[in-house]
Amino acid sequence: MKTLVTYSSRTGNTRLVAQAVHEAMPEGGLLVPVEDAPDPKGFDFVAVGFWVDKGMPDAKAQAYMQRLSGRIVGVFGTLGAYPDSQHARDCLAKTLELLRGSTVVASFLCQGKVDPKLVEAMSRMPGNAHPMTPERKARLEEAAKHPDATDLANARSVFAQALARLHGN
Repeated sequence: MKTLVTYSSRTGNTRLVAQAVHEAMPEGGLLVPVEDAPDPKGFDFVAVGFWVDKGMPDAKAQAYMQRLSGRIVGVFGTLGAYPDSQHARDCLAKTLELLRGSTVVASFLCQGKVDPKLVEAMSRMPGNAHPMTPERKARLEEAAKHPDATDLANARSVFAQALARLHGN
C-alpha cells in the first residue's frame, strides 16, 4: 500500500502529529509538508493534517483537500480548543464536508499550542470577539502542553486501526 502523510503546520504541532501518523503507515510511505505534497492520485491512502483557523482547516490544507476527491483519506488536526468540545466537533464536521467525495476512514484532533501572535491579533479584533477570560486563559495554557506523548500515541493508534480495517484485519 502506497501512503502519503502531508500536513500544514504553523507552530510545529501538526508536524509532530504528522510524524506520529507516519509511524503508523507501512514502511516506505511519504511524509511531506502540504506545500511539497505530490499529486494524491499516486497513493492508495492519504493522511492530511491541518491546524484549525477560524473553525476550519487552514487555507494550505484546504487547498490540498480539494485534490482528494475519490481518494481514501484520513484527517488529523490541532487546535487550541479542547478536542472533545463542540468547537472541535464543528471543525471536524466542516473538514468532512470539505472532503465530500472522498472516503474518510480516520479522523483525529488534539490540542496544540496557539501561536502567541495569533492570540494577540484575536484580542485586538473589533468588538473583542476573543476576550481573555479566565476560562480562555486556562484553555490556552492547557493547549500549550500539547500535543503530548499521549496525543501522539492516540494519533498513531487511530491511523494504525484504520489501516488494519482497510486490510481486513
